[in-house]
Amino acid sequence: MTKKVRHVLGISGGKDSAALAIYLKNNYPSLDIEYYFCDTGKELEETYKLIDNLEAYLGKKITRTKAASESSQEPFDHFYNLFGGYLPSSNARWCTKYLKLQPFEEFVGNDPVISYVGIRGDEDREGYISKKANIQSIFPFRKNIWSEDVISRALKNDNIAALTEIYKFHFGQNAIERTLEIILQPISTKFTQTQKLNLLLDQGIKEFNVSIFELLKNSNYPVSHMKDFALIGNEENLVRDDIFNLLRASGVGVPEYYEKIAFEVDGKKGEYARSRSGCYFCFFQQKIEWVWLYEQHPQLYQLAINYENEKEGFTWNQNESLLELMQPQRVESIKREFLNRNITKTKSSYLLDSLDDAEAEGCAACFI
Repeated sequence: MTKKVRHVLGISGGKDSAALAIYLKNNYPSLDIEYYFCDTGKELEETYKLIDNLEAYLGKKITRTKAASESSQEPFDHFYNLFGGYLPSSNARWCTKYLKLQPFEEFVGNDPVISYVGIRGDEDREGYISKKANIQSIFPFRKNIWSEDVISRALKNDNIAALTEIYKFHFGQNAIERTLEIILQPISTKFTQTQKLNLLLDQGIKEFNVSIFELLKNSNYPVSHMKDFALIGNEENLVRDDIFNLLRASGVGVPEYYEKIAFEVDGKKGEYARSRSGCYFCFFQQKIEWVWLYEQHPQLYQLAINYENEKEGFTWNQNESLLELMQPQRVESIKREFLNRNITKTKSSYLLDSLDDAEAEGCAACFI
């Protein structure tokens, strides 16, 4: 029996998820998309401003969800105290699990859901994939819109015959002789799944999407409940420049924390910014981003220090407290190191390119 499928898009406060909301509204207006934002209570003001701007452009409310909504404390503080004052870290990302992922899964419940994710065509990462069978991730900015689990299922050797028949039925054998050769070649150590995927996409993105959609009709994936799916005709491959262009052209604008701010050290001029959305004290920040926070939002930097002071031995950065990092000589040293490191790098119009592509680190649920 066909079930109603919900379409959802999480707004992280970052550029990619905001741009994806704009992109889908402009290109697929028939999709009835629900937008949500998992609020930790520790976001930058620039994040809330972006969400307000986005709501005005979309003409739809972005649902604010909060973990531990029954608590009198902000979500982060509730779980921080619950865990005895242990700060989250790259080895213990309780913040992502409890403040982002659980509220998202509660928001969608048990309905069949397609979740649109803003990972770009120039990124080599998959992002968060829910373990719940009723949630399916789709990536509209990439040539391959399907998630890794779907591709593994579709291209496994046991499905060669089924995929061959689907291609023949929809496109005719004579027109796709080379495509059938690729399908019939089994995946092995010498012919990997990635190689097979890329070759099939090169033969025709739309044809590949149609075939995967047909194959999934006999599955439990949410798309199996749909008679058609607008994005199977999607052939876009959007990269970072496209994202900034979308944000600026729409009038929503680029989140202010991405905008470069000038600094000077040793008589040399440099620029810094923030490379991510997420909590102002995110432990994935690079040292130059902590300096940015210290100089641009000193009150928030002090609040981050307060967390360190509550439990001896716990710091946001390994082997360095925020009190140590804010010392004038240390700030100057961080700026100097950042400036010297990037002198040899290719110049880019976006400072993000000189921050070691920090977006690829961390938790996609927070940073896209």
